[in-house]
Amino acid sequence: MLTTALRNLLAHKARQLMTLLAVCLGVAFVSGTLVFADSTAEAHRAAASKSFADIAVTVTAKEPPPGATAHQQTSALDDALARKLVAVPGVAAVRPSADGSAALNAADGTPLRVDPGANPAAGYVPGKDGKDSRYPLDEGRAPANSGELAVDRGTAAAGHFRLGDTITLATDGPVMTKRLVGIVTTDDTRVTAGGTLALFDKATAQKLFASPGHYTGIDLSAAPGTDQFALSRRVTAMLPADRAEATTGAAQAAQQALYVDTLTRGYEKLPLVFAGVSLFIGSFLIINTFTMLVSRRTREIALLRAIGATRRQVSRSVLLEALLVGLVASAAGFLLGLGIASVLPDILSTDGNTLPQGPLVIGPRSVVAALGVGVGVTVLAAWLPSRRAAKVAPVEAMRTTEQPPSAKRSRIRGVAGLALLVLGAGVLVSLSGAKDASEKNLQNAMFGCALLVAALIVLAPVLASPMIRLTGRLTGRFGIAGHLAQQNALRDPRRTAATAATLLISTALVAGLAVIGNSTGQALDRQAAAGLGADYVISSRTPTTGVDPAAVRRVADVSGVRTASAVTDSTLFTGGGVREISGVDPHTVHDVMKLDFVSGSARDLGPGRIAVSRTLARGNGVTTGDRLNAGLGRNQELKKYTVVGVYKDNPVAHDALGARTEVAHNSYLPGSVQRILVRTDGGAVSKTTEDRLRTAVGNSPLLKVQDREQFVQEAAGTMGDLLTLMYGMLAIGIVIAALGIMNTLAMSVAERTREIGALRAIGMDRSGIRRMIRLEAVTVAAFGTLLGLAGGLFGAWAVGSLANGAMPQYSLALPWGTLLLVCLLSLAIGALAATVPARRAAALSPLEAVAEA
Repeated sequence: MLTTALRNLLAHKARQLMTLLAVCLGVAFVSGTLVFADSTAEAHRAAASKSFADIAVTVTAKEPPPGATAHQQTSALDDALARKLVAVPGVAAVRPSADGSAALNAADGTPLRVDPGANPAAGYVPGKDGKDSRYPLDEGRAPANSGELAVDRGTAAAGHFRLGDTITLATDGPVMTKRLVGIVTTDDTRVTAGGTLALFDKATAQKLFASPGHYTGIDLSAAPGTDQFALSRRVTAMLPADRAEATTGAAQAAQQALYVDTLTRGYEKLPLVFAGVSLFIGSFLIINTFTMLVSRRTREIALLRAIGATRRQVSRSVLLEALLVGLVASAAGFLLGLGIASVLPDILSTDGNTLPQGPLVIGPRSVVAALGVGVGVTVLAAWLPSRRAAKVAPVEAMRTTEQPPSAKRSRIRGVAGLALLVLGAGVLVSLSGAKDASEKNLQNAMFGCALLVAALIVLAPVLASPMIRLTGRLTGRFGIAGHLAQQNALRDPRRTAATAATLLISTALVAGLAVIGNSTGQALDRQAAAGLGADYVISSRTPTTGVDPAAVRRVADVSGVRTASAVTDSTLFTGGGVREISGVDPHTVHDVMKLDFVSGSARDLGPGRIAVSRTLARGNGVTTGDRLNAGLGRNQELKKYTVVGVYKDNPVAHDALGARTEVAHNSYLPGSVQRILVRTDGGAVSKTTEDRLRTAVGNSPLLKVQDREQFVQEAAGTMGDLLTLMYGMLAIGIVIAALGIMNTLAMSVAERTREIGALRAIGMDRSGIRRMIRLEAVTVAAFGTLLGLAGGLFGAWAVGSLANGAMPQYSLALPWGTLLLVCLLSLAIGALAATVPARRAAALSPLEAVAEA
């Protein structure tokens, strides 16, 4: 039987090629993603270890305890402590540092990448040789006074900076301008991964990030032969226990490694989703291929049974074929995966977020995953066909035609499919009235969608006949070729359904995601626009910084500005959890926010008086005039607040409104401003006004100035990942569907050789044969697409109803353009997939085809 399996595999290698390609694609995604993650992690670790190579111990200041004295609040890290550390046995060198974060504007005034974790800034602290070994100079010199700055080579290139240029930057306060005097190189992974680096002279860095004469950290290098853990204990013994602590370089490297592992796990998610989808869809291609092979070899298997082969041997023979195909596909997929791993860094490196480069790391989990996935999926998918092969009776050897499925089996399939359909639809319909996007309801919705797809797959052979007869009205317009194409698709509904299953699944996924994405995007647009009355929004790019309060007056004085209203955002602690509260000016808030009060008014806001959203009011059981027990900002002590109004949920106003004077006093950054809402005369929006507003806030790279349209677009920007996922799934589904249709038609042409020869003999020309095969492919593609669209739209309707509870503006909005594109692509891929089989069929010689046994 082993010899038989090998001979069958070699005899049908062309037919197995499509199966191999489908499995290969899934394995490539899995192995490529894992190799990419391992390689990226190793590149991060290598860069991090290089950064920590000379650091044995780092001394940092502790957070002062609540109620600390002025002495305790002052950093203990100063030059006096640095001199003491030099005397500790085993310390080879001491390198103080004053580090923080700074955002820079490019030469054209646009902000470079702004991310607190990707904009390190530090003081250039020279050693005895006058150089800072952490930042080797590439051009120019080190900054020597408060008006000078140095940057790394990557930042200089990204910002188009040259020595002598004036650079605009900001840390956490007003905008500063510095003259560029030096360009350095660095191994800091935050910078090499697309961030920016700014270097100040020591005194300026201390003033910005610590306090004059003090540091944020002191790095110690160890003398040869010194254990860093022993050195850490000696250093800790001489530090003020309540004000400073020592951390080994190994501990810092381990912390960096943990960060890298978390980071790379995030990189794995999207490619692994594609891998799962491709393997799931590809499994139907495998089942269909082996089913057709078993059907084609019915007489052969029956002869084997007649000469003594047992059912188990026949089943093992088919599974052995699948095992060999899986091994070959795994090997090919792994090699293709290495190519995917090599290009993923360039694909995922966007918006200045460049992933580190390094050699590919091929770990054992990548190899095991490739083999396990490729072989496992192929063998599991071939299990059902192997059982069908084992049931072939010896008497089948005397039959010349394939027997149709029994009526009993068709009834069982119909009943099972109908039961799954009723159950799945019932789950989704029951959720349609819930309007509650809780985790449990979302899980139930996913379960209902899975049942619905399973029902469509089971019922597909039953639905094939009526749907193909319906589409036959279109193919019939192509004459006898169209009529024959319809009859060929109806000849074996099981095969047609299995071939269309790949398109059914991918179309259902894409259609559902497209509808949900489009509906959610439009709802976010309406939600943001409905709550915003201002024409411009000035806000911070980072959560830890705010807008300079003095800028509010400058913005108000800009020509054409009617109202400039400052908003302070903070937290509100209630019995229902942590909420957001916006501190506003009661006299101007109605001019910049579109507030729809159910009761009360914002004009009554003041100390001890707040307005709440309808959701917050319902959650805490309060209404206008009631008292709400809550804590505000950093002062989390609960107190009674009088509710002076209840308004409809508004994303611009957040969960509650309070007087800005009170909210700002209790915020984590007392007196801060997070947003300035600007109303212009007559709602005028222009590039000139935007430039004036940017100038009024000092062109700070930490701030963004957005008009209404830009603000709304950003609010809906979260749909980008969903769209990426949707189009990725569509591409995978189309590729595998094309392989499936091509494979099915190729086998169908081989089975109908005599039939095609007869058609040629009675007068059908080669173009008619090609047209017949193409129309058959289009018919199968249309069947799968229509069934998938129906399932996807129904699922999207049910899931979308849950979103309506969390987002009142949500309503079902069909993306007609996307859905039309899906249909056209599916039909086009069906026609393209038929190109090779159609050409092969048309090339058959009529006499040889008729004479074939």
